[in-house]
Amino acid sequence: MRGPRNIDLARCGPVPHPGAMIRIAPVLMLCAAPALADPPEVVGAAYSGGSLSVTLTHPDTGWDHYADAWEVLDAGGESLGVRDLTHPHVEEQPFTRSLRVTRPGDAPWTVRIRARDNLGAWSEPLEFTLD
Repeated sequence: MRGPRNIDLARCGPVPHPGAMIRIAPVLMLCAAPALADPPEVVGAAYSGGSLSVTLTHPDTGWDHYADAWEVLDAGGESLGVRDLTHPHVEEQPFTRSLRVTRPGDAPWTVRIRARDNLGAWSEPLEFTLD
């Protein structure tokens, strides 16, 4: 059995000043703040003339964090389409965008809609019954 090993701390590199982490910790927390933000919220939906219009709200801050898509799902969870949102809507909240979707028949139609931000956070699907 071997005895304890001596470690040459000089080979490990400089040891940071004890207060260094205290000073950098707030900066690291600010960098992570957008990742902790809420996903977009679906606040409305309507179907007319072959288009599904969905209204979202999200505290877009610019290109670093914004709502970048919404998806419509049928009652079984199958995707019927995704509407990509190609830019932030900082000054336009809430906002509405449309997507061409084929409706199955004339009866009231139940769909679930969820939204995503550019950091990958999806909202919980919200159910709508459309006339």
